[in-house]
Amino acid sequence: MASIKKLAGQTAIYGFSSIIGRFLNYLLVPLYTYKIAAASGGYGVVTNIYAYTGLLLVLLTFGMETTFFRFATKENSDPNKAFSTAGLSVGFVSLVFVALVLAFLKPIAGIMAYDSHPEYIAIMATVVGLDAFQAILFARLRYEQKALKFACLKLLFIFMNIGLNLFVFLAAPALAERYPDLMSWYHIENQVLYIFLINLICTSIVTFGFIPEIRKLRYGIDFAMLKEMLKYTWPLLLLGLTGILNQVADKICFRYLVPGSEGEVQLGIYGACVKIAMIMAMITQAFRYAYEPFVFGSNKDRNSGEMQAKVMNYFIIFTLLAFMAVVAYLPILKYIIKSDYWEGLRVVPIVMMAEIFMGIYFNLSFWYKLTDQTWWGAIFSAIGCIVLLAINIIFVPQVGYMACAWGGFAGYGVCMILSYLVGRKKNPIPYDLKSALFYIVITLILYMAIAYLPEFNLIITLVLNTVILLLFVAAVAWKEKELVRGIATTFKQKILKK
Repeated sequence: MASIKKLAGQTAIYGFSSIIGRFLNYLLVPLYTYKIAAASGGYGVVTNIYAYTGLLLVLLTFGMETTFFRFATKENSDPNKAFSTAGLSVGFVSLVFVALVLAFLKPIAGIMAYDSHPEYIAIMATVVGLDAFQAILFARLRYEQKALKFACLKLLFIFMNIGLNLFVFLAAPALAERYPDLMSWYHIENQVLYIFLINLICTSIVTFGFIPEIRKLRYGIDFAMLKEMLKYTWPLLLLGLTGILNQVADKICFRYLVPGSEGEVQLGIYGACVKIAMIMAMITQAFRYAYEPFVFGSNKDRNSGEMQAKVMNYFIIFTLLAFMAVVAYLPILKYIIKSDYWEGLRVVPIVMMAEIFMGIYFNLSFWYKLTDQTWWGAIFSAIGCIVLLAINIIFVPQVGYMACAWGGFAGYGVCMILSYLVGRKKNPIPYDLKSALFYIVITLILYMAIAYLPEFNLIITLVLNTVILLLFVAAVAWKEKELVRGIATTFKQKILKK
């Protein structure tokens, strides 16, 4: 029991640092969109380059975080040698990567269509190199169960990042007018450059927090162990690549499909509106942090399959409720971004539904994780990525960023369906499909009611949308009487204790 409580406590710390970090970063969206005009395409550049960094981070870490855990916990294995081998190998690969990018900066910038701003590429290549190295250092903290230090370093980056962004975008313009000599370095046309420089500064400072862990790299590289690690890690690299491509492929290829300033403008609008939909991503991540250790820990329980089915049902209810809430209050939430980005708001429901599909796919993925058949995950993700890319390549030139939204919807939908169909044969779980279909149909009907309401003033619109949202809650209460009774009982017990 003590170990379970400890695991739960550490999971809460990891989850809190990650989710609060994403939420605080989320608050930068209004800052960027209100300060960087949609027509400038600046936010499109930010969206595009950060998509590259996500892909490169997976490549440069090549699954070594999980591989370190596996080899550190192997019988007769030296955890220090495993850490040193993993850390130095990732560090060496990252160093070579950064050196090559800097050596061939101009041609690389030309290929990426950033001829006029190669400094963007140089800065973010350095950032992703440091991030890859830090990934192994963070893994060491998790191995040593130093959850508090893990959270503090993550939050340190977030608070420094937000603080510097607030200074550059809010304070610096006013200071530049009053003290032009002191602020001679500041030029308003360099806003995108400042975003990347701030990232580099914050990432570099956080690295100093790992000095005790870096000292533990003194064991060097055990090449015999490295050979075994590489055999173990390549399927994880494949799985990670297909997974990240599903998230960033549309943002990477968009500027090639819609070249020039038009592509940057459209990508900026899409990237800004997707941030509103990322409310769903924060919910699914919170669920993942809590649920993943629970499933692996309860795998030997005879009723674990029934529990997974019940949790899936509750997950669908909760995420569809969140979907309806965002749609209902989108007339207010849209003010998170500046009005010249609002034309892209139509992607929000589609992207949110894609995130729900991804969450369901995550729930369904445990059959191949628990049976050590993780290569199935790589296959499903690869097929989903092919679907996403095909839709983008065929339709983006015709309909623009709407194809990106539908590509993600279709890609994750295919992953979800394939995982369910194959999992039903390999490791059947008694999922309640009738209940899931009921909630999906109810959501679709109520969403259409909101979407096709006549135009009223803001107050009347919000009141009507709230009534529609409450109809969804009423449908859940009617269908899930056992759940409602359980919540009511828990609430009464807490009241009585007080």
